[in-house]
This record gives sequence, structure tokens and C-alpha cells, in this order.
Amino acid sequence: MAAELYLSYSSAFLIGFLGSTHCLGMCGGISASLSMALPVGQGFRWRQTLMLLAFNAGRIGSYMLLATLIALLSTNAAAKWAQLAPVLRTLAGLLLIVMGLSMGQWWQGIRYVERLGGPVWNRLSPLTKRFLPVHHPSQALALGALWGWLPCGLVYSTLGWAALQPTVTTAALTMACFGLGTLPSMLATGFAANSLRRLKQQRTFRQLSGILLIAFGVWTLPLAGLV
Repeated sequence: MAAELYLSYSSAFLIGFLGSTHCLGMCGGISASLSMALPVGQGFRWRQTLMLLAFNAGRIGSYMLLATLIALLSTNAAAKWAQLAPVLRTLAGLLLIVMGLSMGQWWQGIRYVERLGGPVWNRLSPLTKRFLPVHHPSQALALGALWGWLPCGLVYSTLGWAALQPTVTTAALTMACFGLGTLPSMLATGFAANSLRRLKQQRTFRQLSGILLIAFGVWTLPLAGLV
């Protein structure tokens, strides 16, 4: 059991890390703007780090909340959920494959999946204006918590993975590991680390990441013998 959990957590981290090029497009702009809003002077780097960590803590917290809600649903309907496990595994695998195709820039069908979260985001997005411009870590935390609900195919793909976990705690930790995987790119964007951004925007890197995400998706499918 411990080995299976370690594999799930490490896989979720790798999905986040490999897919974080997608995050640069979805969340990179707001992450960079947190740094731009700060006055340059003594202690700038410390304030910048604090803001970025607070924003990303809120974002990852929202991912964990989504996983918790899904896991609670499965706990309350355990027998029915067990019957649906092959279906959920298939959906999770297919989402990862579609995300991989998008990452490799071969097919952008993931955009249709992202539209599913549009109604929720349309209600939440106006609330983000209350915390802009950001002047305090608490504002960055709240903004990140709202931003975590931004429709994102990569998040939805990993939520499908989290839905397969045996407990509420392991589902939430799976999304936490995914969020930590996206953290280097998000922090790099905030710190304007152009070298990492250039690497992740290279066609070869994107295609390799896409292939690996597709491999994760195929591995997740019930036909792989992992039911």
C-alpha cells in the first residue's frame, strides 16, 4: 500500500512538473504581476517570495479542496463508486492523453474539457478584483485560492487521478503533490527566471512532456491491467 501511494504521489508531482508549461499560460501572468506590483527597494526579494508563496499556497489549497470534495462524494457512495472505478480510471487516462496531445501541440481538444468549468469560473472571477492590486500576503493567498478554480485541463486530468485514491486524505495529498510539481514554474515566472521559461517553451521539451503525459494516461487505463 505504501509503495502504491508513493507511486501515486510521485506520479502526480511529475504530471504537475511536466504539464506546468500549460500553467505558465494559464496562471503565469497573474504570478508575474504579483512581483510587478511590489515597490523595488530594501527587502524586495523577501516580499516578492512571500507574495508568490502565499498565492501558490492558496492555489494548491483549492486543488486539495476539489480533491477532498470528490473523495467525500466517493466515500458517501462507496459501493456505487466501486462499480464506477473502471469508468473513472478510463476518464482519467483519456484526459491525461488529451492533455499530452495539447502539451505536444498536436491537438488542442483539451480546450473543450476546460469549458466545463466555465460556469463556476464566471461566478468566481469577479471576486478576484477585490484582491487586486495585491499589497499583502493575505490578499495573495485569497487570490490564489480563487485562481485555483480557473478552468484547467491539467487540473481536471489530475483530479481524475485523485478520484481513484482510496481515502479523502490520499486524494487531497495527490493534488498537493501535483500542485508542488507546478510550483517551480510558477515561482520561476514570478522571479522572472527566463532560462527555465525558455526551456519549457521549446518545442522538443513540450513534445517530450506530451509523450510522457500520454504514457501516464495509457498506464492509467483499465486495459493496462491496473484496475
